[in-house]
Amino acid sequence: MKKRTKRVLDYLAISAIALLGALNFQIFVFPNDFAPSGMNGILTIIRHVFGVNFGMLYLFINIPLLIAAFFVMRSRKYVICSFIYVVVFSVSSILIRNLDLSSLMFHGNDGGERIMAAVAAGVFSGFNYSVTIRLGGCTGGLDIVAGLIIHKKPSINLVWLVFGINVGVAAVSFFAYGMDYVPVILCIIYSFVTSRVGDLILKGARTAAKFEIVTSEPEELSQALMSQLHHGCTVLPARGMYSHTDKSLLICVVNRRQIADFERIIREFDDTFVIVSPVTRTYGNFKHIK
Repeated sequence: MKKRTKRVLDYLAISAIALLGALNFQIFVFPNDFAPSGMNGILTIIRHVFGVNFGMLYLFINIPLLIAAFFVMRSRKYVICSFIYVVVFSVSSILIRNLDLSSLMFHGNDGGERIMAAVAAGVFSGFNYSVTIRLGGCTGGLDIVAGLIIHKKPSINLVWLVFGINVGVAAVSFFAYGMDYVPVILCIIYSFVTSRVGDLILKGARTAAKFEIVTSEPEELSQALMSQLHHGCTVLPARGMYSHTDKSLLICVVNRRQIADFERIIREFDDTFVIVSPVTRTYGNFKHIK
């Protein structure tokens, strides 16, 4: 029962996100004459040049991709969640055209205001993308294509494929919007903001820092960390190859707010060498140190 309720809530959340995505295009993208990144950018250019209904075109492109994903990837949840997003986004885009949203539309009067529109659209797009991914689906278009490719060839790096498509969209924007550089710049800004916001939300608030500490005082240092920061440590034996002396390697992960306190504690131990690296997420069942 709980699983069914959660599934329904996830579907409702995806529907709300899809509606927000359709409003995002209608309020920020279309009134300011620029094409966003990815497949939606291509469809936006087609809409602008040929006057094709964006919602219908989006649905027409994505349904075959979802059918292919169903048979190739065989992930029922992924296909259902993505299908819900695609259908709600398409239907919302079609219906919104018949509504008077002039009071909500953001029309940039100059380059600066249009940049603000691209930034706002990128923020909403990054939010939509990351939440949909977390709920088990995708926002359609290039995401489905990427999923199909990775399923067949997991070793393929799609960074250059996505980059190439986005560069192509930005380049075509120059000609589609009347030999104007502003839509190209807006496309680049939109892509950057979408990527940064989506990455930030996907990583979440669990980002932390991992400290790898080479020390000759493991007991004293670990006790200081546990008593002051309430974080445990993992200790491994180590040996310095230059001095040929036995050391200990402490591994400790702390949240970002405690980095300064961690560094303060480290300064009290002279014979200590520290390597710091970012941690995007941690998992496990940890006991609180009292």
